[in-house]
Amino acid sequence: MSEPILSARDVVVKFSLRGQVLTAIREASLDLYEGQTLAIVGESGAGKSVLTKTFLGMLDANGWVDSGSVMFEGKDLAKFATEREWLTIRGKKIAMVFQDPMTALNPLRTVGMQIHEVLELHQGLKGEAARRRTIEILGQVGIGDPGMRYSQYPHEFSGGMRQRVVIAIAVACNPRILICDEPTTALDVTIQAQILELIRALQTRLGLTIIYITHDLGVVANVADRVAVMYAGDIIEYGTAEEVFYDPQHPYTWALLSSLPQLGVRGRPLYSISGTPPNLFSEIRGDAFAPRNPRALKIDYVARPPYFKVTESHFARTWLLDSRAPKVEPPETIRAMRAKYVR
Repeated sequence: MSEPILSARDVVVKFSLRGQVLTAIREASLDLYEGQTLAIVGESGAGKSVLTKTFLGMLDANGWVDSGSVMFEGKDLAKFATEREWLTIRGKKIAMVFQDPMTALNPLRTVGMQIHEVLELHQGLKGEAARRRTIEILGQVGIGDPGMRYSQYPHEFSGGMRQRVVIAIAVACNPRILICDEPTTALDVTIQAQILELIRALQTRLGLTIIYITHDLGVVANVADRVAVMYAGDIIEYGTAEEVFYDPQHPYTWALLSSLPQLGVRGRPLYSISGTPPNLFSEIRGDAFAPRNPRALKIDYVARPPYFKVTESHFARTWLLDSRAPKVEPPETIRAMRAKYVR
């Protein structure tokens, strides 16, 4: 297996809120491999966006990386402390596509100027050279008549076109890593497919390594090479898309997959995960998912499980993989998917 382009190890992120400290990321670890697509999945509030913001230095002012490392190009991004340091990375080497293009774009500036300023800041292009390059980029992301569109404002674009503009801004400086934070959430189904296809085409053309942040497992199945499953600020399972979909090991991953509507049975109620995620202001003992897990072991309430190795590329943080654990069968849906994978 090749060396990862980015490697996060035991990352802890905390926020100060109303005099209390919230631990948003709890010793999360993952590897990102060049040219591949990694999908980070989990419920809202799992920490998906917060974790990736540590790769860009975009945490809110009341948040900080308390411990751990994020290694990229021989540098530990977790130790960056100044905006000057982050400007060598943000936009230039690692860029982000946000989920709501209307709030990501400045309504008072033309679309062309918003791409233009990125080229000035990171590429040193000015004047007519920057304008020509901006029009070229608008064309690359599928915007018709880019010369005319250059002078228009965000409100003159449809939702799908605005998302293409946000993507254009992100790829303007040919970054090595592109983070897509729910890039299709606000779009209808047909436009979603177009945006996903655009990102896939740009990945091939520009040699991008991509991180998708999403809760849509249908999107994950279509785009991901590897999958990281997050729960309560921790990555509880990590593997190739085939391993996570067809041979999941953590009970939370079982629950997520069992919740897919397309795996439901006619006449039976759709599966839903009972309970709510834990309070991140409080210390979490054991496996964070244990209170919501009908298959939890006694030790799940006492000690946090380490990562257990399933294959060279597949790891899961669950006591069920300990050699001393009793044999616990996954839900029927998961057993059926696993049988398909084995064949």
